[in-house]
Amino acid sequence: MLAADPGASIASIAAEAGVDRRTVYRRFDSREALLAAIYEARLTAIEDAIEDARLREAPVAVALHRYVENVIALNRTWPVDLADMLADDSVRVRRDAAVREVDAFLARATDEGLLRAGLPEGWASALLPQVVHLISRQQPELSPGQAADVVVDTLLHGLGTR
Repeated sequence: MLAADPGASIASIAAEAGVDRRTVYRRFDSREALLAAIYEARLTAIEDAIEDARLREAPVAVALHRYVENVIALNRTWPVDLADMLADDSVRVRRDAAVREVDAFLARATDEGLLRAGLPEGWASALLPQVVHLISRQQPELSPGQAADVVVDTLLHGLGTR
C-alpha cells in the first residue's frame, strides 16, 4: 500500500490490513516508526539475498542468478524504496555495504569473463538494479526464477541477435 501511495495514512493502512488503527499504533508509535520497520525489513531482506547468493564463493553465473532471483522476490514482497531512509546513518551504512558487496561481485564477474570488460565505470552496477526493478514490477506473472532467467539472459547477452 505504501509503495502505491507513500502518503497513505495509518487509518487506511489499518483498514487494508483488516485491523483498527489503534492496533497499528500499539505496535508502532508513529507513521515514521511503521516506515522505519518496513525499511528495516527490506534492508534485512537485501542483506539476506546477498548472503544467500554467496556472491564471493559460488560460481559467478550461479551467484548472479540466485542474487537476481532473491532480489526480485524481495522487491515484490517489500516494494518500497530505501532512498527515503538514506538520511538515517545506520540505514545508509548498511545499504552502502550491500552496494559494495554487489559491486565487488560484478567486478569478479568481469574479471572471470562473464561480463564484458571495457564498459563505462559502474555501468553494470547501475544497470542491474534497474532491470531487476523493471521486471519485478512489470512482469508479475513470471515467478522470481523465470524473471531472473530473463534478467540474467538480458544482462549477459543483451537484446541483439549476435
